[in-house]
Amino acid sequence: MDTDPDFARLIVEGAAAPVEGWAFDWLAGRATEERPPWGYARMVAERMATADAALDVDTGGGEVLAEVPRPPRLLVATEGWPPNVPVARRALRPLGATVVAVTPDAPLPFRDASFDLVVSRHPVRTDWPETARVLRPGGTFLSQQIGPGTVRELSEAILGPLPPPAQRHPRQAVAAARAAGLTVVDLREATLRTVFNDIAAVVWFLRKVVWTVPGFTVDRYRPQLYALHRRILAEGPFVAHARRFLVEAHRPARSGRS
Repeated sequence: MDTDPDFARLIVEGAAAPVEGWAFDWLAGRATEERPPWGYARMVAERMATADAALDVDTGGGEVLAEVPRPPRLLVATEGWPPNVPVARRALRPLGATVVAVTPDAPLPFRDASFDLVVSRHPVRTDWPETARVLRPGGTFLSQQIGPGTVRELSEAILGPLPPPAQRHPRQAVAAARAAGLTVVDLREATLRTVFNDIAAVVWFLRKVVWTVPGFTVDRYRPQLYALHRRILAEGPFVAHARRFLVEAHRPARSGRS
């Protein structure tokens, strides 16, 4: 594999490209992924236009929030990955948003009933009790989440056969929302074709979407990457399937939770 100049060049390209933020522009021409049919960014913009105080949890680099044309009076975002925090602050400064660096798995650093809208795209983990706590009575939580076994084909190409996914099932999200006192009013699911045209795209994706192959490094998985490179050359682009679901939940308008 080390004598294959194309493989070596592509590996270097994928390993050197920056992965800060949560945009995927670097993959242009190298990989594609279908978009969910519900239009999450549009839904967020519509709800932001009528909100008074809103929170974006796990904002990444602020990519979705930065596109909101009519931000609410109070707009706050949290981010737990340190390299993304300055990226998000730059992106969201024109909206007057405050970006708060947080520690993963820590409680949200806000008072009870602070927001009438909480949104989150692809959160690492949804803390449903904390989400319910910071929502005002009558408030809304809207989130596009990663579904079970997303791009499983790619995970198995690197790691080998895996057991059925035990986490991220939509029914688990619904049960957790209800247990936190929220009412689920919308749930949608989608399976999206994801195509990798070269091994550089695979390397960059695995560096960025770290839960696909936990602990991924090029050196650790070089033989598997070379096998996948040869497969792409022989069979054409590598196809996997991303899974997403949309969940919308409301905190009941009465002051208590039930």
